[in-house]
Amino acid sequence: MGKQGLHYFQESWQESTDQVLDVDICVYGGTSAGITAAVTAARRNRSVVILNPAQHLGGMTTGGLGWTDAGKEHVIGGLARNFYRDLGKYYGKPAEVWNFEPHAAANVYAQWLQDAEIPVYNGQFLDQTQSDGSVIQTVKMLSGLVVRAKVFIDATYEGDLMAQAGVTYTVGREANAQYGETYNGIQVLEKHQFSHFVDPYVEEGVAASGLLPHVNSQDVFDVQGTGDQRIQAYCFRVCMTNDPQLRRDWLKPDNFDPAEYILASRWFNSEKDAYNELLSANGDFRKFDRLVNPHKTDTNNHGPVNSDYIGANYSWPEASYKQREQIFQQHVTYQQGLYWFLANDPSIPVRYREQMSQWGLARDEFEDTDYWPHQLYVREARRMVSDYVLTEHDCMHHRACSDPIGMGSYNIDSHNCQRFVHNGRVINDGDVQIPPAGPYGISYRSIVPKAGEAANLLVPVCISASHVSYGSVRMEPVFMILGESAAIAADLILAEGMTAQQLPYDSLRPELEKAAQVLVNPA
Repeated sequence: MGKQGLHYFQESWQESTDQVLDVDICVYGGTSAGITAAVTAARRNRSVVILNPAQHLGGMTTGGLGWTDAGKEHVIGGLARNFYRDLGKYYGKPAEVWNFEPHAAANVYAQWLQDAEIPVYNGQFLDQTQSDGSVIQTVKMLSGLVVRAKVFIDATYEGDLMAQAGVTYTVGREANAQYGETYNGIQVLEKHQFSHFVDPYVEEGVAASGLLPHVNSQDVFDVQGTGDQRIQAYCFRVCMTNDPQLRRDWLKPDNFDPAEYILASRWFNSEKDAYNELLSANGDFRKFDRLVNPHKTDTNNHGPVNSDYIGANYSWPEASYKQREQIFQQHVTYQQGLYWFLANDPSIPVRYREQMSQWGLARDEFEDTDYWPHQLYVREARRMVSDYVLTEHDCMHHRACSDPIGMGSYNIDSHNCQRFVHNGRVINDGDVQIPPAGPYGISYRSIVPKAGEAANLLVPVCISASHVSYGSVRMEPVFMILGESAAIAADLILAEGMTAQQLPYDSLRPELEKAAQVLVNPA
């Protein structure tokens, strides 16, 4: 394994320093949103720095999510569009590429940052935030690095800077009643669901034997639409290959726990349905999505039992860095163990074992993390609560914001949030897949804290949105769009000497249009 190893956080990354940086704009988070924000700021002649709480840049865009959740491609504009065009150039193609290899995305982003001469500090985790009233003055990292900035952009998936700055936020699912929604809260729907009986007990049919891991005893079937603190499941988006010259076969993890896979064994031995009949049209397991290199995949969760580690991530949003490292490693072990189990365990029918054994990790990706993706797919963590909360009503065109800074268009897509027992069988809760009415505007106010809070902070990832609407907006192209728009707003805030909340949309909109951001649906 390479020098950095497969980790979320290591104390050894914190090389002590007393360095103090002064910049116009400080971007915390090296995600796709953070990169587009920083590049935009630099191109507008602002001094900028990226503080990255990771050892790799690009978040999920370089971390395995190569099968882009684009939604309606025609509403992806600005730098986001240019990113996919630059991927096309990387592959020698005349148009955008939306199904790329991880190393290609990393190459494009590295070139962007090099061209813009943006300083990047990797392995930097937030320690303290100092403010004067509602104005953030400095941030201090665990390493001792201090950054003074006029505007801060929190581009992390977790919203750590936002939270430490005292901004109002929430975690979990609101009740439908809170915003008058339909698909929020507890939802037992038909997608990625157990379509037929699968036993939830350690000893089949014996309730006294206890429940299988991460299956809840509380039956919530009759309280659908009520809220809770649960969040949609995480997984890794794994770049697999079936090229024998490139493939590294599945390894059994050191901490392999057979109990974690009893449910998978029962599922794959149960009667067939649309999720476990094995093959898609090209002969693969479903959601083994082929990339530009047809021998590689972006492999995602699919079905009621798969790579999503349902119920294992609830504490992630508020956890310490050390605690997140533990949760990260638990997810690594579970998913690596699942793939080994499906390829090798005799309890799995041979037709599945034979198929899974044809695949393995690609030796030319993620070489310093033992070919495994470096980024856990944090689909949802904290979400800001500001003066405009994006809800299902925006997605369904029941209302439209007056100050759009970009557009979302992907399905409302929440993965499952829990498993529970109903009438002696296991049931999944939380998977929602509902098409929006069409592309919808995302309000500037949804990336700005409410009046009186954090006057110089912009939040393009953990935006102000309900759980169900966040399921649509949480896509990497949208994060790029919002990162760019946040940086344009930051530049204007500095130019006009005002707070983020005071910036008039009439000043912002022309600059967004100059940047080729799509603000209304042209179709």
